[in-house]
This record gives sequence, C-alpha cells and structure tokens, in this order.
Amino acid sequence: MPEVAVVILSWNGSQQLARFLPSVCRSTYPGLKIYVVDNASTDDTVAFVRREFPGVHCLLNDQNYGFAEGYNRALQHVQAAYYVLLNQDVEVEPDWLEPMIAFMEEHPEVAACQPKLRSYLQRDYFEYAGAAGGWLDAWGYPFCRGRLFYTVEKDVHQYDDSTYLFWASGAALCIRAAVFHAVGGFYGDFFAHMEEIDLCWRLQRMGHRIGYCPHSVVYHLGGGSLPQGNPQKTYLNYRNNLMMMARNLSRRERWRRIPIRMLLDLLSIVYGISHRTLAEMLAILKAHRDFIRWYRKNRHALPRHTCQLCELPGYYPGSVIWQYFAKRRKFFSTLPCKSQCSTLNLQHK
Repeated sequence: MPEVAVVILSWNGSQQLARFLPSVCRSTYPGLKIYVVDNASTDDTVAFVRREFPGVHCLLNDQNYGFAEGYNRALQHVQAAYYVLLNQDVEVEPDWLEPMIAFMEEHPEVAACQPKLRSYLQRDYFEYAGAAGGWLDAWGYPFCRGRLFYTVEKDVHQYDDSTYLFWASGAALCIRAAVFHAVGGFYGDFFAHMEEIDLCWRLQRMGHRIGYCPHSVVYHLGGGSLPQGNPQKTYLNYRNNLMMMARNLSRRERWRRIPIRMLLDLLSIVYGISHRTLAEMLAILKAHRDFIRWYRKNRHALPRHTCQLCELPGYYPGSVIWQYFAKRRKFFSTLPCKSQCSTLNLQHK
C-alpha cells in the first residue's frame, strides 16, 4: 500500500494533543508514519509528545510560521506518497485512512480530497470548517455542503456521494505529496486561513481535481487557534480571500470580481454594526488596506490569463450571500443554479 504520513501542525497544543492524538495513533493503516510539527510552542508540547508518544516523529520549526509556511517547511522533511494534514483538534476512527487512500488510488485525476467532517461536540452534525466539502461563489465567498455561513446541517446522509469539490478542508486534507511540492505548497504569506482554498484552486488550474470521500469520517472540535469573532481571524479571512482571488483570477476577471467583492465586504460592515464589535469592523478595513498594498507590490507577478472560474467544479455562479440573507435559503440543497459538473458522482467510475 502507498506510504502515508499524517502530519499534525501544533502550536501550544499539548492539551489538545493529549485529547486527540491517541485516536490518530490507533489508526489501522499499515506502515503509517505520524508526525507532529511544533511551530515554536512556548508550552511543553515537544517534551509531552516525546514522552507520551515515542512512536510519533517530532519536527521543530524555529518560529511560529503559521499554518501555511509551517507546513511548507515541515513537509520538506517528510517522505511519503500521500500527506494527510490534520488539525491537532481532530478525532479519527481507526480505519479512517483506508477509504481516502483507496479513493485517491482509484481516481488519479484527484490531487487532494477530504473526509466527511462532523462536529466533535455535536457528533450528528457537520463541522463548520469543511463539512461535506467546499464550494466557492461568484464573488469569492467560500461555503460548504452542509454549512452555509453559521447554519450547520445535521448529517442525515444527504451528502454521502463521492463528488468533485472546489476546495477541501485543511482540517483533514489528503494530498499527493508529489503534487503538493510541484504546485509550490501553500502560499506562505497567508500565515493562516484560506491557504487550502488557494492551494486547491491552483491545483485545478493545473488540471487536477479535488474530491470528497464520505466513507471516511472525522470529528473536529474547531476554533482551537482563533475562535469566531476574533479580530485577527476576521482580518486574515478578509485579507487572504482577496489575495487568493488576485492570485488565481485572470487580469480581466480580477477587475470584474474583486471590486464587487470589496464593496460587499464594506456592506457587511454596515450590516454588522448591530452585532460586530468595533475591532472586527476595523479589522475588515485593515484587511482591505493591506490587500491593496500587497496588490501594488505583487501585481506584475499575477496571472494575465488562466482558466475561467466558471469552468471549475464546485463553483457556484451566483451570490451565496444573496441566497442566504435575502432569499433565506439556509441549506446547500436549497441553492438554485448549482453547476452540473460540480455534482458529478464518482462512486461508479
């Protein structure tokens, strides 16, 4: 069977590793290697892992590089056919890896996939950061099958189809190692948030596909690094989303889509006056300012021509914001005009 490395990036995560790493160590996949990458923790993470899990390999970064660059640096030292990047707050079943690797072996066009992500605290419900696979709307807003904004669906097997996605969650991302390095890994300047969507978008531009394997189920606690409502999380999400669009859209599409997206961001401040903190609203403005600075510095390196966004599986040709807030459509299944190619069933290939 192909060599697989489960790689867990950790920062001050000894308590979460004590809670979740035992389930990973019970994985039944033959010859599995497990790595914990320490992002310069200030707690006892490294000593704890070495003492309590001697079979787990430790890799040490010399500073906190964030999710994106932290993984980039660590994976230079990991040899395997497949990487499974796993958050430190994910519980797995013993046989969680076998279905994903079998899925990848059966579908060579798929460069990366994700399992079904359920909530660790509400185990019959999908989890916010990935659910049953990621999509992207016309204005760059990511959402999931099983989760639109803060409405998370109960899993009643409505998304048990193997299908193409636009993006797979970084909370539990299975990717071919050779492809990860060929595409250049994550974009390190993101630090955290949106890096897996950018990666999956670039993979699709190279002709690969992103898949969903519902026969593998994991349970994600979520919010372990930056919880919802944290101004730094808001800043990174808004800034990185604009950077991601600029890095992957053609020049013509950038000028068409990004200004509208920025306008929608500003409207979200007006809408959010009643329930956003001042710090969150300022974080959005700061994100726009820093994106403009980044764009001026990097505009000459951005693509002039690339595949059209509408050609990619998992693309939603409308506005998920309009559907959710104006039309009150709270579930993925109620969204109209979903792209036919995005729901291609892979089970019978």
